[in-house]
Amino acid sequence: MTDFNTIIEAIDSSLNSMMPHSAAVLVECILAAVCAIGAYLVFAIIMIYMERKVCAAFQCRVGPDRVGKWGILQVFSDVFKMLIKEIIDIKNSDRILYNLAPFLVVMSSLITFSCLPFARGLQVLDFNIGIFFIMAASSFGILGILLAGWSSNNKFSMIGAIRSGGQMISYELSMGLSILTLVVLSGSMQISELVEDQTRGWFIFRGHIPAVIAFIMYIISGNAETNRAPFDLPEAESELTAGFHTEYSGMGFGLFYVAEFMNMFIIAGIASTIFLGGWAPFYISGLDGFNEAMCWIPGIVWFLGKTFFVIWLLMWIRWTFPRLRIDQVLVLEWKYMVPIGLLNLLIMTICVVMGWTF
Repeated sequence: MTDFNTIIEAIDSSLNSMMPHSAAVLVECILAAVCAIGAYLVFAIIMIYMERKVCAAFQCRVGPDRVGKWGILQVFSDVFKMLIKEIIDIKNSDRILYNLAPFLVVMSSLITFSCLPFARGLQVLDFNIGIFFIMAASSFGILGILLAGWSSNNKFSMIGAIRSGGQMISYELSMGLSILTLVVLSGSMQISELVEDQTRGWFIFRGHIPAVIAFIMYIISGNAETNRAPFDLPEAESELTAGFHTEYSGMGFGLFYVAEFMNMFIIAGIASTIFLGGWAPFYISGLDGFNEAMCWIPGIVWFLGKTFFVIWLLMWIRWTFPRLRIDQVLVLEWKYMVPIGLLNLLIMTICVVMGWTF
């Protein structure tokens, strides 16, 4: 399996041989930022196209098919249209916070995206407390949503922001509990170590029933965190026009739009990393020939395959279930998800202490 650490070390040594160490570090940071932003935009385009096609399939439609072969260029034409659209100034809005809010949401999404391990060594950020860093980086995106709703001077935007704040802050708790359940199983919070540990078996199989329960909780919480149906109350079109981004136009709306789709990719990427082995292949004990064949598949293919499977699962949920009421959303979290998450974490801890895991 390809190890990108060797490639990164070769680039580092070549840069250090050509320039001072501080300059080499600066160039490496710029290269990593450019690669992360480029990958972020590419996956955003793929996600928008996939959403439209999967939605069309569930609703027995064709989806975009006019611009380019199979409608592939439709997303590019929409991006171009967004770039040239007029940005409308809102009367009596807080201009600074209004313009800052979309960038906070995208910044939170991009930092979290940089923590995803696409293959062995192909990861921008990798800390020994990577799980805490991911949870912290993804959490401050809610500030952008709250600022967008408050600064717009619009009652629909404000209601959508309040709904989003209550929903996202609530479901972060059950999401954190589901992730910590797997951290207990692994014994590490570093992303690269979590994946390396799964080369001898994915956590969703090694953790028995508690790992499966944690995965289901994570999928439900992930849908709520990304404000997608049936948890799309913050931007409910039939109630709030467009929710917290009602007053945004042009690239302001475009940034919220991109961040929403990339947050879904990030949720799926974290699920594939923590539960499904990330870039680690699928092994079956005793089948050496099968396991060797699995090793020939590149790690980035494994990661993207698992991630897009989880994305398809999230889209399936969106186009299957109707929207919940806000009271139902909060009752589901505080009366059911949190108690189940705490009990599941306790059971996993007992299983690890007693050695009842694979």
